[in-house]
Amino acid sequence: MVTGGVTKFAKAHPAMDFRLMVKRAYDYALKGIPNLTADRIDGTRISYFSDHFARQLKAASMVQDYLGMNPKGSVRIEWGGATGGECFQAAYEAVASGRMDVCLAAGFETMSRVPTWKGNEFIALASDTNFDFPLGGFYTGYYALMVVRHIYEYLRLGRFANVKDEREAQRLAIAEGSRIMSLVSVKNHTNALHNPYAQYPKRLTVDDVLASEMISFPLTREQICTMSDGAACVILCDEARAKEFTDKPVQITGVGCGTDTMRLADRPFGHVPLLPHEKAKDYEDLPYPGVHSFRAGRSAGIEAYRMAGITRPIRELDFIELHDAYASSEIQTYEDLGLCRYGEGYDFVEHGDPFLKGIDYGFPVPNAGTIPVNPSGGLIACGHPVGATGLMQAVFAFWQLQGTVAKHFGDPTLQLKQPRRGAIHSHAGTGSSVTVSILERGFR
Repeated sequence: MVTGGVTKFAKAHPAMDFRLMVKRAYDYALKGIPNLTADRIDGTRISYFSDHFARQLKAASMVQDYLGMNPKGSVRIEWGGATGGECFQAAYEAVASGRMDVCLAAGFETMSRVPTWKGNEFIALASDTNFDFPLGGFYTGYYALMVVRHIYEYLRLGRFANVKDEREAQRLAIAEGSRIMSLVSVKNHTNALHNPYAQYPKRLTVDDVLASEMISFPLTREQICTMSDGAACVILCDEARAKEFTDKPVQITGVGCGTDTMRLADRPFGHVPLLPHEKAKDYEDLPYPGVHSFRAGRSAGIEAYRMAGITRPIRELDFIELHDAYASSEIQTYEDLGLCRYGEGYDFVEHGDPFLKGIDYGFPVPNAGTIPVNPSGGLIACGHPVGATGLMQAVFAFWQLQGTVAKHFGDPTLQLKQPRRGAIHSHAGTGSSVTVSILERGFR
């Protein structure tokens, strides 16, 4: 990766259609690289989630035209919430295969064109419309169901195992889980105060998060990402071209992809796919994946780690930009990616491991800096224009590894000290498809 650009994510960009948003991100990416011109780009991979939002079939072809890329080859990518992450990997494959020397990956979404309820209906069409959708399937409902089970499995049967009254035990467990999820929301919104591209930077307390509107019990408004307008792009090339364009390239050293059944009820129980530092006996009594874990995320992580030579991610990654459409799924994904054991995600948050050092979150974070997760603010604070989101993560990770966050954000607060390796993670559906990509500094 040699450059990237992103628009501000916003509730709406009424002055721009999707083509102009992509062009703004593209122009930003090319700024300051005089020998990286359109004629050097061999082709494109263009991502957007929904023709319904764009109200335009073949919108990727219109972007291709607007960028002046005709008659070069182009492929449109759509993969639910992981659309941007899959686009990134498709561009990687175009270069790694030798098909292209330089590939542009660009993504967008214009979700403001419809009311929120209609947007949620469009997004819900990425669930099984024969079975799940007719039962009232908006995604917040699915994720509420999954986190209630996660809370039951790991808090009710853990911290509250000695409470004999089942209703009281579950009430206490959900209250505790909601409090800990709120710590994640505070983290991400607070980080975003230093990110000018974020849609919802704000200073919140745990009480603010818990008191916000209940959307689907136990998930509140401040624990959920929002519909957004925005675009992002990255340019990937082979090593020889990278040296022409920048003295600070970033290598993609691992890519992974995982899938699972569309229908939650079809997910079988079996053994946990193990990372190198785990043992089968650690999870011998765990019903897996159930609806409390994302097997696709575990599989994507294993593939990407193996390719990058990572055996202990919490020690070998400096940060992760993680798909936190819900505060609950961020916690679940800590476990899927092996940052902590299954069942330890809530402790992981309380101990402060995924928080940044040097930021006042309003509560103690004793292990801050262990492995910052979503230093950008994540989807919860940045927004989620679906086709652009995974590419946004790549751009922010690229700037982190280059050490140029202060330049692009106008604020050095979120810049990590000498990061060498990071990961980006995109997640679709109820965990039906997930991508993980490993990025490493390609310079000294």
